[in-house]
Amino acid sequence: MNTAELHFLLDGRDIRLSQVAPTTTLLNWLREDQARTGTKEGCAEGDCGACTVVVAEARNGQLKWRSVNACIQLLPTLHGKALFTVESLRARDGVLHPAQQAMVDCHGSQCGFCTPGFVMSLFGLYQTDPTPDDAAIADALSGNLCRCTGYRPIIDAAHRMYQLPAAGGTLSSPQPDSLPAPLPAPLWQRETDSASNALLARLVALDDGRTLDISHPRGRFIAPCSLAEFATLVATHPLATLLAGGTDIGLWITKQFRVLQVLIHLGRVRELHRIEHTADQLEIAAAVPLEDAFAAILPHYPELTELWRRFASRPIRNAGTLCGNIANGSPIGDAMPALIAIGAEIVLRRDTTVRVLPLKALYLGYQKKDLAPGEFVQAVRIPLRDAAAGKRIIRAWKISKRQDQDISAVFAGFALTLDEGVVTEARLAFGGMAATPQRARHAEAALTGRPFDAAALADARAALARDFQPLSDMRASADYRMRVAQNLLTRLQLDIAGTPTRIDAAEASHGQA
Repeated sequence: MNTAELHFLLDGRDIRLSQVAPTTTLLNWLREDQARTGTKEGCAEGDCGACTVVVAEARNGQLKWRSVNACIQLLPTLHGKALFTVESLRARDGVLHPAQQAMVDCHGSQCGFCTPGFVMSLFGLYQTDPTPDDAAIADALSGNLCRCTGYRPIIDAAHRMYQLPAAGGTLSSPQPDSLPAPLPAPLWQRETDSASNALLARLVALDDGRTLDISHPRGRFIAPCSLAEFATLVATHPLATLLAGGTDIGLWITKQFRVLQVLIHLGRVRELHRIEHTADQLEIAAAVPLEDAFAAILPHYPELTELWRRFASRPIRNAGTLCGNIANGSPIGDAMPALIAIGAEIVLRRDTTVRVLPLKALYLGYQKKDLAPGEFVQAVRIPLRDAAAGKRIIRAWKISKRQDQDISAVFAGFALTLDEGVVTEARLAFGGMAATPQRARHAEAALTGRPFDAAALADARAALARDFQPLSDMRASADYRMRVAQNLLTRLQLDIAGTPTRIDAAEASHGQA
């Protein structure tokens, strides 16, 4: 049985909507329908953070808190969740939440336009991390831009909020007849907090197992709960747009004004939220957010920490999915070169038929993939290291104009296996160098069977010119890309040799080796 009623919580109040356009953004609904103008529009593409809100959902018997960008979050994706905006935080007696009070105490605001987004990112951090260090604070704020105050007082506020008494009031509400809802305690207090337990119980009750199916003159939104139903729907509607986190699709709507007739949402399919470990592989399903995916990957591949930290911002990683990044297949996507280098596979499904494909074989050309109509990426499988892989060296490096929140000019993923100093296997994968993310076969051949010395390095650098003919665009020229790719090989060789000279991203991009 299906339901056509969108149902979620806002400050503990039940919100039920039956007439809503599927492509309505959460930001527009908050500002235009709810008069919640604290949530701002700065960029409408998930870059500036002025629209940051926090969403709570029930996942595996626990509350999961996520900061997300309201400007590219589609309203129907909130079905079964709880929403908090900057107006939610102040208690009814006027007491500010510690995240708000800390911003006042530390003079963290000037013009104020970006302030609500910063406050909500701080609130999200407050709910999920009891003892963040400076790196964790910077990561939590990586998706928020400030053009006048500067970041030092805001970082001071992040530290200060943990020194303030926890908010004990109730959530404010613009509707006088709404019931007061106690403010849920932070994660580390939640085991004994009745308000958090009550919120979790309400969210569990909202998950009635029914498919959300909204029909509107401006399109249709379908959110099934089972994998079998999802697969059947995709096979039945092969031209439908599959929606996971919406970090790309949101821009189709806000920037390109595309008309999307049918949206099929992955977010409520329980099987697509699974992360499964076996003895030899890690399988991450299609609806797992990037932040959760990296949390599972990094214990096995700590060398991918830079990939995680520099993959967009926390709100984008909270919404976007690893499989969505793979399925999108952008030639400048960050995940694919690293995953190709370590030998990842993908699980493809069409209705009841499942097949497994090496990730490197998915991409046939620019925006062309080995996907049949009605077929979708169900999961990615990442091989785990075994005893024999102890000699394998993994590296992943990103070159972009900015350290945070920027698209790669070049991304390199390297996996080399050495035996007594001789390269027995080389996997050199690059993004930004061709129409698809792909391996550098000639450079790999130049290294294989040889010690990775200066002569092998020179041959591999020269071979890159046969592997790639990069394009010039707004992010980098063709010559720059080729020089950077060659310098990253030099960085790899120095890294393996243990050379004390450190070649960082800035040096590599300027041709210094």
